[in-house]
Amino acid sequence: MDEFGERIDENIGRVPDFPSPGIQFKDISTLLQNPQLVDEMVGVFADFSRGKVDAVCGIESRGFLFGLLIAQKLNLPFVLIRKEGKLPPPTVSESYELEYGNAVIEIQPKYVGRGMRFLIHDDVLATGGTAEATARLIRKCGGIPSQFSFIAELLSLGGKQKLLPYSYEIQCLIAYD
Repeated sequence: MDEFGERIDENIGRVPDFPSPGIQFKDISTLLQNPQLVDEMVGVFADFSRGKVDAVCGIESRGFLFGLLIAQKLNLPFVLIRKEGKLPPPTVSESYELEYGNAVIEIQPKYVGRGMRFLIHDDVLATGGTAEATARLIRKCGGIPSQFSFIAELLSLGGKQKLLPYSYEIQCLIAYD
């Protein structure tokens, strides 16, 4: 891990046995207490995408935090990816599997132009299911999932493999085994 990654890691909280015994939850809430580091992270994310995307979408809800800031830094539109029933119609939906069942996400298609290139942002890349469903949702609306960005990747869960059919441009600022 480089110096930048170490600074991010030092500012991520750890919550033992959450959400279940044996899990050590990585809490990005503590990152938000360091505005200078957040600004630096947003700059790195923006540099990754500059000139390569037409809009940024953030996955509910933690993907909204940095996703909007990245869009603002790039002077691009920001599009919400929300859980089913949270957006006013018309919406387009995509279902996907979770470890414990199924979930549905939605987008308002009026914000996706045909051929529009998207950066898909979320806080953590774990199994990749939600990010993959978001890529399918964008394609369903005529857009292109051009890039993915995450604060952290959980390597042992192999989520990156699910995203490679959509784009090889996947940025994770830090990784955990």
